[in-house]
Amino acid sequence: MGLTNTSTGLHALNTELTVRRKTSSDKVAAIAGNPNVGKSTLFNSLTGARQHTGNWPGKTVASAQGWCKSPSHTYVLVDIPGTYSLMAHSAEEEAARNFLCFGGADAVAVVCDATCLERNLNLVLQILEIKKNVLVCVNLLDEAQRKGISIDTEKLSRLLGVPVLGMVAQDRRSRGCFLRELDRLMENPPFSPLQPSYCPAVEEAVSMVLPLADARIKQSDSPCCFSPRWLALRLLEGDPSFLRELTARLPPAEPDVSSADSERRAAAPADTISPAAAPAAGETLLLGDPRLTEEVMKARNMLRDLGIDRETFTSRLVEGLVRTAETIAGETVTFGRSDYSQKDRRLDKIFTSRLTGYPVMAGLLALIFWLTLTGANYPSALLSHLLFGIQELLGRAFQAAGAPWWLQGLIVDGMYRTLAWVVSVMLPPMAIFFPLFTLLEDSGFLPRIAYNLDKPFMRCQACGKQALTMAMGFGCNAAGVAGCRIIDSPRERLIAMLTNSFVPCNGRFPTLTALITMFFAGTAGSLLSSLGSALFLTLFVLLGIGASFVSSWLLSRTVLKGIPSSFTLELPPYRRPQAGRVLLRSILDRTVFVLGRAASIAAPAGLIIWLMANVRLDGASLLAHCCAFLNPLGQALGMDGVILTAFLLGLPANEIVIPLILMAYLSQGTMAEAQNLVQLRQLLTANGWTWVTALCTMIFSLMHWPCSTTLLTIKKESGSWKWTALAFLLPTVWGMALCFLLASGAKMFL
Repeated sequence: MGLTNTSTGLHALNTELTVRRKTSSDKVAAIAGNPNVGKSTLFNSLTGARQHTGNWPGKTVASAQGWCKSPSHTYVLVDIPGTYSLMAHSAEEEAARNFLCFGGADAVAVVCDATCLERNLNLVLQILEIKKNVLVCVNLLDEAQRKGISIDTEKLSRLLGVPVLGMVAQDRRSRGCFLRELDRLMENPPFSPLQPSYCPAVEEAVSMVLPLADARIKQSDSPCCFSPRWLALRLLEGDPSFLRELTARLPPAEPDVSSADSERRAAAPADTISPAAAPAAGETLLLGDPRLTEEVMKARNMLRDLGIDRETFTSRLVEGLVRTAETIAGETVTFGRSDYSQKDRRLDKIFTSRLTGYPVMAGLLALIFWLTLTGANYPSALLSHLLFGIQELLGRAFQAAGAPWWLQGLIVDGMYRTLAWVVSVMLPPMAIFFPLFTLLEDSGFLPRIAYNLDKPFMRCQACGKQALTMAMGFGCNAAGVAGCRIIDSPRERLIAMLTNSFVPCNGRFPTLTALITMFFAGTAGSLLSSLGSALFLTLFVLLGIGASFVSSWLLSRTVLKGIPSSFTLELPPYRRPQAGRVLLRSILDRTVFVLGRAASIAAPAGLIIWLMANVRLDGASLLAHCCAFLNPLGQALGMDGVILTAFLLGLPANEIVIPLILMAYLSQGTMAEAQNLVQLRQLLTANGWTWVTALCTMIFSLMHWPCSTTLLTIKKESGSWKWTALAFLLPTVWGMALCFLLASGAKMFL
């Protein structure tokens, strides 16, 4: 997340991996596998801090590479995206397939889940069709043992024709065994790995194309690491994404056409190649080989005559893979008891049923919100005390150095104070929310949320995975937007990004909870008051979710028309989360990422805020002029110019909206803070606030333009300022319309 394409990814396959090898003898090993099988755990434990992450160029799919040393070699390990198949239908599948085919890896370690080996073998068989140097790692043997599942790894190795290692990725001994097996694989590559067998018609078509495909690969000097059989299958399948990659990497075919061949083709009838089997647009140019193209068309014609079109051809390939995987699993996997998954099924009846699924889901998310808001108060106060104490020291240092007042104001009272405010308010909630969210992810509960919400999102012509990105938005909308990478369809990914800001992030929760407590639930701190606050906050969260559903439906019917795509959702087994891994992933990969972007914008914004509050024109500050200019619009929306100005200046971070309102009301040159909610309510009511003002401010806080961090993330993920502008306008129009209706209704009936 947030790294450059030039440091990692497919662009770097022939540069970055080569440049970063310690010596020319270093080996490159890819770690592949299905999602949730522990391949990243293995990668992280082997590489430690010697790794870096980024995106594959042209895609928003995360990549990672690192280094480790074995008794015989130094390895560059590449953690390729988790995928169920190499028949690319998503960005993850394309990135994994392209690296295996063109990345120049010396070996591939395929990590499998011992509790569901049969499903994992589908990917293993596809990789065996590409490469010979494959090490199969059967992970999670401890979980399999608890479920009474045993696997004969020796027999599995004989059947696959490649080494097989049983392991527990978290165990240090397993990591040592992995490196020793990898060394043996490098020294003694498998001679003839298992190749899946398909129906006779497919095998005959492959045999027709195979000789010319082999010759075509041998003409290339580029690092194509796939077998001729794999190339023949992909040409017959006509996979456009793979053919595009071949176009970029295979040089034009050498002219090798005899006169007899030319005469034969010239004399061939025009309908030799039927229109139904004609090459897809660009295929002839891509292949650059008329003889190979003609042979592929002949093979497709033969298959078509047998009733096998392109879609059926892919189905036959999948059938062959599944049949082979079933046979191998049946001979190597033994189940000690038939009820090994009974516990998971009982939990699924609670978490995914129509009766209890939604209440449990809402209850768990509410618990996370409550823990985040209540747990962040004390560390936020400590951090605020520390950072603002540093501000006082900086002020004294500037005074002692004889710095002019305006320089101290710009740097200390402007840039540093705003940065300190954002950090002290943002960091504690994110440091609590993201680990809790990752615990749900590691435990296997988040896929159940996507399962529950898939049907409502399908009715909105969107994708069920949007539920996961929406849940991440409660922590930070920028992280939720980045999480939209998991959605395969570009159309549905855009819908998820454009509507993510409708759910309130932790930067907006302090404003919402403070206004609820002051104007609707009371500040007494009683149990009834806290329950009332929770009820109001829940209603506003539901309002934001409802607006997200409606906006998704409107987008899918207007600027982003399309048919909702289906997706295969794995419900992984329930697992005990790994606390250390959770902290590492949530704090480093999410919290620091979001906080870094917010801090980079908050400091310059603080400079602008200080200038507006201290530069005077016609006897009033620029801030006062701005408030006066926006006051008519603010009054029409049930607020005032000060509130709208605070939201505008709060673009870098929503956390500074209330301090900006206080600064404007008190006519101070720096952001102010009230001692308690009672004092804050007195100040607001003295400036004309009513319950209508508070309610309109809450609605506008819930639905207005995303913060600058989120907008920059949308620009980075979508690659378009047009969609970024729409992401700015969509919630703003919603918020202004609702505020106007509420304010107009209040004026009419009150």
